[in-house]
Amino acid sequence: MLQSQQKPRTYRHFTFTPQSEKVDKRLEFLYIGRNHLNIEFLINSFDSGYAAESLQNAASILNRILSQRGKCPDIILIEGGFTQHQLKDFSSFIASNTSLNSIPLILDSFSWTPDQLKTARNSAFVDDIVDLSSISQQKLLVKVSFWYKMKQKVVSYKPVQYDLSPEKVTRKGSDLLKRVFDIVMSILLMGILSPVFLLIMLALRLEAKGPFFYISKRAGRGYQIFNFYKFRTMEIGADEKMEFFSHLNQYSTNDHLPLFQKFNNDPRVTRVGNFLRNSSLDELPQLLNVLKGDMSLVGNRPLPLYEAEALTTDHWAKRFLAPAGMTGLWQIKKRGKHDMSAEERIKLDINYADKSNFFYDLWIMANTPPAIIQKSNV
Repeated sequence: MLQSQQKPRTYRHFTFTPQSEKVDKRLEFLYIGRNHLNIEFLINSFDSGYAAESLQNAASILNRILSQRGKCPDIILIEGGFTQHQLKDFSSFIASNTSLNSIPLILDSFSWTPDQLKTARNSAFVDDIVDLSSISQQKLLVKVSFWYKMKQKVVSYKPVQYDLSPEKVTRKGSDLLKRVFDIVMSILLMGILSPVFLLIMLALRLEAKGPFFYISKRAGRGYQIFNFYKFRTMEIGADEKMEFFSHLNQYSTNDHLPLFQKFNNDPRVTRVGNFLRNSSLDELPQLLNVLKGDMSLVGNRPLPLYEAEALTTDHWAKRFLAPAGMTGLWQIKKRGKHDMSAEERIKLDINYADKSNFFYDLWIMANTPPAIIQKSNV
């Protein structure tokens, strides 16, 4: 670790008295890079930590920590200057060790080019990107705490184990049939709808410059995190305006239920985006998620991470036993209705998790078309 003294710094073990009382649990970091200002900031923000000049040194430190202590840092922060190939190799090292793969990995955006950041955002091994030169201690600690809990859920999730009873064998066969159906239908639909994809992309380009797709991290079955695809329906920078429009949230909030956010007549939605939403055409890129296996045609909606992190009690977490899906009970029973509560939505998800089977999926798909056209911009 690193000694916090006014002299040339060397990378070795350090301990220090916490200067921040803003978190209850002890948090520990591993910083990879040479930016001494960042290291000083992290020393003042966390209770303890480590620093390494290179990804190779960081791997050695982690191996040493495991052999000596058996407990790893809560977060890994990496500054710019490393190539995507180097980051991917380091991520493979993390993933190969079950004691390490629950550690969130955050990149410092300060010294990255826009193209590098774009590539990093779409990388499965990067959990988040922050600017350490501008983020406050409190926001950083909240973010680290969130990612730590989220990754712990992902790693601790254990898929349902099948036995040889008739009921379980039937369930396993249904799951296999469901996956084959998803692959065949997603390929078929993407081929048939390819002209529609091109027309939508043309309309988005004529309306304004910007990306065709909105890509965000979502949590699906077993809290597995993946890149979720939709056609972009909002103006650029819409995510930064979420708090400003929180009074439009159609879900009521209280102390006992998690916060879902879905805005009535969202002012951030563009004209083309409004049409795409009302016709559900913005959902079409999720066919790629289905083909990849991130989602199914039928299931529970994959949740933004801030929502998924709130659903970690034994009761609420049951909804994550079912696969993420493009359509489901929520869509056919409650979509577009203003009287839906967060509790109703979760109960529908749990209901599907309990009853999920291939023929139930066919029934949901048969009842999906009437629910596709919605009357409100939600």
